[in-house]
Amino acid sequence: MAVNPNEDTEFNDALRKHGIIPPLEKPPPSPSPPPSPTFDDLLNNFTSSELQELSEDAPNDETERLIAAYRQKRLAQERKEDKRARFGRVYPIGRDDYTREVTEASKIHEDDDETESGTGVVCFLYKDGLPRSDRAFQHVRQLAARYPRTKFVSIVGDKCIPNLPDSRVPMLIVYKKGEIRNQITAWGSDRERRIEELEAILFLTDALHMPEAIPDEDRRRDDEDESEDEVDKDPSSHMRSAATSTNGKLQKNIRSSANTKGNDSDSDFDFDL
Repeated sequence: MAVNPNEDTEFNDALRKHGIIPPLEKPPPSPSPPPSPTFDDLLNNFTSSELQELSEDAPNDETERLIAAYRQKRLAQERKEDKRARFGRVYPIGRDDYTREVTEASKIHEDDDETESGTGVVCFLYKDGLPRSDRAFQHVRQLAARYPRTKFVSIVGDKCIPNLPDSRVPMLIVYKKGEIRNQITAWGSDRERRIEELEAILFLTDALHMPEAIPDEDRRRDDEDESEDEVDKDPSSHMRSAATSTNGKLQKNIRSSANTKGNDSDSDFDFDL
């Protein structure tokens, strides 16, 4: 008769006692219950207007005071974010504007920035009618609206860099504190790119800021999305994984080396503004 060593029987206990079969494995310990949410955790799910109503309906003065204090803290954070949200769209520029709107603009610090980290500026070089350029422009517009603390500008590629070949477009140049932090050429030429991939690169080059507070309208939208089991909107959850398969290389200047004459993708061009 075959013996099942995993059965918990008196016969198996005798066999285990004499070392004939291995000891019965202990069941894994039950996971610890999650910690109870704090008072702030509970209030974080409400909008500012809802917090006002909660404060008015509080069962006692102490609870009313705590809710009111949290609401004031929330409103102060929202005012701070609104002050920092200086941009929020893509600004078209010309070649003569480049130094002022890109290089110099990236040296400007936010009013409360004690570290003087400058401003992230993303310059998008494009060509109308080029499918991959049009798709990338859509993503750039979305990111500009999503991250209003970063300045996004756009310019036609060969109007910015004379004789820029189409094979290099679209191009993105990231500035911070007057320096080029990253240069991405021919974005989407190898395969169709997702907005999360571009978002990842811009985060890793410090061009984007993680939002410190979620606006009330976004808070409500996130609640609706969670109920529909949509993708988590927290960009930090997929930044690094999305960045591992991009063609954005860190470069300090914009000059190609001519390896083969006659190939416009390898032609020399300077970027002196």
